[in-house]
Amino acid sequence: MKNYEQALQDANAVCQNEPLLTKGHHVKAQALSALGRSKEVLKEFLYCLALNPECNSVKKEVQKVPLHEYCFLLCYDFFNIQDSFFLLDQNPSEKSDVFRNTSSSVLYFILGLHFEEDKEVLESILPVAPSTGLKRQFPNDLEDVHDLNGPGKIPKKEVDSSPQRNMTSNTGESPELSIDVTDFECALCMRLLFEPVTTPCGHTFCLKCLERCLDHAPHCPLCKEKLSELLASRNFNITILAEELIFRYLSDELSDRKRIYDEEMTELSNLTRDVPIFVCAMAFPTVPCPLHVFEPRYRLMIRRCMETGTKRFGMCLSAEHAGISEYGCMLEIKDVRTFPDGSSVVDAIGISRFRVLSHRHRDGYNTADIEYLEDEKVEGPAYEELTSLHDSVYQQSVSWFTSLQDHMKEQILSHFGLMPDRESEPQSNPSGPAWSWWILAVLPLERKAQLAILGMISLKERLLAIRRILVIITRKMNSRQELVNSRERNN
Repeated sequence: MKNYEQALQDANAVCQNEPLLTKGHHVKAQALSALGRSKEVLKEFLYCLALNPECNSVKKEVQKVPLHEYCFLLCYDFFNIQDSFFLLDQNPSEKSDVFRNTSSSVLYFILGLHFEEDKEVLESILPVAPSTGLKRQFPNDLEDVHDLNGPGKIPKKEVDSSPQRNMTSNTGESPELSIDVTDFECALCMRLLFEPVTTPCGHTFCLKCLERCLDHAPHCPLCKEKLSELLASRNFNITILAEELIFRYLSDELSDRKRIYDEEMTELSNLTRDVPIFVCAMAFPTVPCPLHVFEPRYRLMIRRCMETGTKRFGMCLSAEHAGISEYGCMLEIKDVRTFPDGSSVVDAIGISRFRVLSHRHRDGYNTADIEYLEDEKVEGPAYEELTSLHDSVYQQSVSWFTSLQDHMKEQILSHFGLMPDRESEPQSNPSGPAWSWWILAVLPLERKAQLAILGMISLKERLLAIRRILVIITRKMNSRQELVNSRERNN
């Protein structure tokens, strides 16, 4: 019939009359799911599993709840209560004694922690305070969780030599909950989870740790289950429950962890020291430079560029003795498209030139301390001479490109785009006119010659170099054409 509102009303009535009836909560969860009320769906599934932990159909359905995927499984593992989680006496005539065991404490805590609006309902079906026989003790009063020492703060009993945190009530009569830092350690970095992400196979890691592992292989680092779909979608949703528990009970440790992370990001975002270097091809200012990134070290490098917000990295050529070339070009990332195998296509464009002062390695890729290069400015008669040279070489470049065969033009245009227009002011850009870099990128030059021109800080010298190259290429083209014409005449 698909009358979900009516089904929800009926299920509510059943749950009010028989709060310990699993079927009622299950029907209510299904109705809520059809209505798209995900948070309430998860709550009702938790009720179902509390009352009947062997209900496999509910276990399967709870994993499909959007935004809360695997939250229940995380609770289940975290409190280490697989054998005693829901040992309930389900005799309706003895409701007042149903939760007089350790599992009542677990249920009271889990359901009360995230669904405080239902506190009165919880207290109506959990009339007895949780017992004290658990490995970890749970709150006797949910209000204590939020009101002690200000909002969201829980007093912690100081322990000199243990990383464990013990929560105490207002009266200090009995401990409420103890959390061990090791319960929230990432299995990869062995530090407190930061931005925890849970894989489809149920394992939780720091977001950055998981991404680095997936750079090398598309499998879960622990159970080796294939995670190709996760790689393709890049849908690394933060596990809300784990993050909230860490924030609530391990706030000091989380602050330290965040401070270390921020320091690392600040260091990576410096654009003159330890600049990430992609050793590959020749790049020029203002010219597009698409890249196919598949090596794990460069996957990490590109991701860090995006995370720091700089979206920039240097491009250098390899050098036989020095490792990387003396000069390079800074690139800015415009877009990153990731494929199911973890590789990606990076759309980047050159923005400025630099000289390498020193270089080293970091996590497999090169980094360098650099200084940026700008063209020397000229004035007076020298400027007038530069302007005349600029216009002349521009026209010479246009003529050369126009003389190319159509298929060659199409290849150049598809890769580098249209040739930029001539600037009215040749010194307006610190790196020089955009068209001059475009023509250098498309000319058939050896890398050694390209690198030498890239390092020039005199626009006049660079324009003269382009003129000489165009003259040589044009002569060769004319000689070749004359030879072809001569052969045709002889034939």
